[in-house]
Amino acid sequence: MVTTKLSIHDKLPLTCSRTGTCCHGKLVLLNPWELVCFAKEKKVTPREFRDRYCEFGGIRLRFDGALGWKNQPACSQYVENFGCSVHVGRPLACRLYPLGRQIQSEVVHYMYQGDEFPCLEGCPEVLTLPYLTVGEYLGGQITEMFEKAQDAYLNLMQDLADIAFVLLLETGLTESGDKHTLPQWRVMGSELPEALAERIGPDWLDCLMLPSILDDIDDPISFARKHNELLQLKAQEQFGALQNNQEIHEASVLIMGVALHLARGIGANPAILAEHWIDTAKKHGAME
Repeated sequence: MVTTKLSIHDKLPLTCSRTGTCCHGKLVLLNPWELVCFAKEKKVTPREFRDRYCEFGGIRLRFDGALGWKNQPACSQYVENFGCSVHVGRPLACRLYPLGRQIQSEVVHYMYQGDEFPCLEGCPEVLTLPYLTVGEYLGGQITEMFEKAQDAYLNLMQDLADIAFVLLLETGLTESGDKHTLPQWRVMGSELPEALAERIGPDWLDCLMLPSILDDIDDPISFARKHNELLQLKAQEQFGALQNNQEIHEASVLIMGVALHLARGIGANPAILAEHWIDTAKKHGAME
């Protein structure tokens, strides 16, 4: 599919007509901070929100509402003839729509899929509404804090992967001739999210998506930093006294699975990431 890249000065029909077509049949992924924001607006605990409204341990919002546009199910948070019931707490994916966001070499790019503006099919009336620049639209959607959260969790994802690298490359596992770890990384990169969630298990899923952080909810960078500290501590406690290469192999696979599961939740491609990390490990002596 063609990707149309944009500058922040490009002017487009970005004023929403609020017909709710984009609240049907979509894929909305969540990072842990966004899950907390949703729960806060819903006035329930993050665990309650996750268990009731999310899939795969919390990384994807459930779309199981009434059928609407194109006979597709509505988002679990959509209320007919009203709109989003938790609009203030909505995640970055909803704030950006119909735009996408990508970081390349630390430079942020915005775009949309296709050569025709995505809203025109479901909401052609947007052509009669005021046009906005991309920058004006992002400001009105209050994306800044949510973009910071996304970037912070991108860094956290890499920190989790780094633990898997340390276990593989700095414990003697690679020197032992291990050829089992990298193939497992590849398998997880291509696994369905429900299979990877099951592999990780409820304990690590809870630590990943339901961190015990009671403050800094309004500061995503601080929240992600504290979350990272909790995950690092858990890894140290669980992997700090491994007895043999089999246990080290299993630990490297597990923590890489956690990193790849988070990767999917922040919109990255787990298969591509897994291949990148496998190539990096091979350059440092790992084998498969």
